[in-house]
Amino acid sequence: MSDKFNFKSLIAVFAVIVIAIFLFFVLTGQNTPSDERKVVVYTSVDQIFSEPVLKEYEAETGVKVLAVYDVEAAKTTGLSNRLLAEKDNPVADVFWNGEFSKTLLLRDEGVFEPYFSNNSKDIPDEYRDKDGYWTGFGGRARIILVNTDRLSPEDYPDSIFDLLDEKYKAEEIAIAYPMFGTTATHASALYAYLGDEKAKEYFKSLYSKGVRVVDGNSVVRDLVADGSVSIGLTDTDDALGAVERGLPVSIIVPDQGEDQIGTLVIPNTIALVKDAPNKNEGRKLIDYLLSKEMESKLVKSGWFQTTLRDTGEVFDSPISKTIKGMTVSPDEINLYQKNASLDMKVIFIR
Repeated sequence: MSDKFNFKSLIAVFAVIVIAIFLFFVLTGQNTPSDERKVVVYTSVDQIFSEPVLKEYEAETGVKVLAVYDVEAAKTTGLSNRLLAEKDNPVADVFWNGEFSKTLLLRDEGVFEPYFSNNSKDIPDEYRDKDGYWTGFGGRARIILVNTDRLSPEDYPDSIFDLLDEKYKAEEIAIAYPMFGTTATHASALYAYLGDEKAKEYFKSLYSKGVRVVDGNSVVRDLVADGSVSIGLTDTDDALGAVERGLPVSIIVPDQGEDQIGTLVIPNTIALVKDAPNKNEGRKLIDYLLSKEMESKLVKSGWFQTTLRDTGEVFDSPISKTIKGMTVSPDEINLYQKNASLDMKVIFIR
């Protein structure tokens, strides 16, 4: 009898201990590891810029941020393929992209679901998906870089159409091949804004003039910086690199006048993954990234070179104001991509 009594007593004591532990966690609000608040973000933004932001969010909120960064060799393609492969069993909650073309592709594949953040209300319509599948913020822009040893300020061009002006000789001008990268996106944007024929004629005129066509925006920057050419069409991020090194260059943001078309702005984009496992935390992270304060921080960090709205700050930068962008949306640009690409190949590859 004593053995049975002792065994039953042990069971009773064990049960009391288990119940006590359970009540301790419930009453003290302690979370088990499986209850830890977390958010999973896939980002193509350079880790040197995105990681400090995500770490800061983690420290401020106590939410564990699990980030997957792009592999430089694969650019955004690797993350896009991963999101497509995980579409029916999503792992990520948020996709933070350094451009918009892959974001639109993933939206069309049904990878995202709508989310309208209150922090996006003052972002211009052309940088927000009308159905809420993505939102643009900050970014880079197309600019003209001039060599200050070769040109005086009164001779600086102020429009991309000035590149056709006879006062600038062909050998003084460089552009990147308009079949690739942001130069291809710029071509598509011009097709969307001007229409096929006028945009095609512009590029045909550049080719006929004989401007130098080179392999990439960084090559354009280097040619301007070392004085091989006077004028180059490139991006803000490449151009600022030359300015920061103290090279004899100046940045011209083209077509900013009231009667001019504006320049192409390439925003970052952010989207909520459909059926995200941590949907509420995903929404909160999106709100955080879309705040004016974060847009300013990303300009100061060097990741953004422009803002899409007035953040109330003047930045210590050669580009110190919100840039007037072309009034064409990423969706419109995408619609003209195929036609523009075909024409660019015909014009520039013979």
